[in-house]
Amino acid sequence: MIRPVPDTNGFVDVRGGGDVRAGSYPHDGVDLVSRWHSHDLHQLIYASRGTAEIETAAGRYLLPPQQAAIIPAASEHRTTLRAVESVSVYFAPELIDLRSTRILAAPGLIREMILYASRWPIDRRSSDAMADAFFDTLARLVGELSEDVCSLHLPTPTDPVVRDAVAFTHARLGTVRENDVCQAIGVSARTLRRHFQTDLDMSWGRYAGRARLLSAMALLAQPELSVLLVAQQVGFDSPSAFNRAFRNATGESPTAYRRRVSGLRCHANRPGRRSP
Repeated sequence: MIRPVPDTNGFVDVRGGGDVRAGSYPHDGVDLVSRWHSHDLHQLIYASRGTAEIETAAGRYLLPPQQAAIIPAASEHRTTLRAVESVSVYFAPELIDLRSTRILAAPGLIREMILYASRWPIDRRSSDAMADAFFDTLARLVGELSEDVCSLHLPTPTDPVVRDAVAFTHARLGTVRENDVCQAIGVSARTLRRHFQTDLDMSWGRYAGRARLLSAMALLAQPELSVLLVAQQVGFDSPSAFNRAFRNATGESPTAYRRRVSGLRCHANRPGRRSP
């Protein structure tokens, strides 16, 4: 496929003049920093490897692995992909009621459907009944996820001190503490707090807490890990603390969240087994 670029108005016609209602565009891992642009379609981005960065007028978003982002049609944005393998799926606006950029949990079914969508490029000349049925179903599922009130995002730092602190934090999310960050990047706790407040309008602790919850949401979409193990891996000292923080941020318990996103999987639990 020819990589689409913005015209002088910043508009990108990903359909190449066609009129299909939905389709996909895979990204092969080559580094890409796009210009500000928009589409006449909603754009769903899923990174199967690496972490993508999306910037809109409302803010900057980091797209962690195992999660997806959806950007409304006509919303100007800029995307940074470094060593990221991803697939974008585009939908006509009438397929999904969407008003703002959202970061979504991507359960197994959604991930497999996004990857399978590569079968139908967005710039194909015509559609068919199978493609239309497939994208209608995917749009319904994505629309359901986009209504989730617990869609969180991480702001992207511009301050070099904050960037270093954020990188160190993500690399050691399960065990990192504020003192560890200060020692690693050579600043005092007071300086770190000042830089975070100025650049991101939040403390390091609040940023780390949100990063842990985002990581937990991605892990809870995988059935292999127990809720207890998820809590430990993202850095919570106790299941009760994890449950309390998760409920405060999302309005539901980790178990209830897992049960809900697991309901989108294409296979049911085996008879006689209970969800972890």
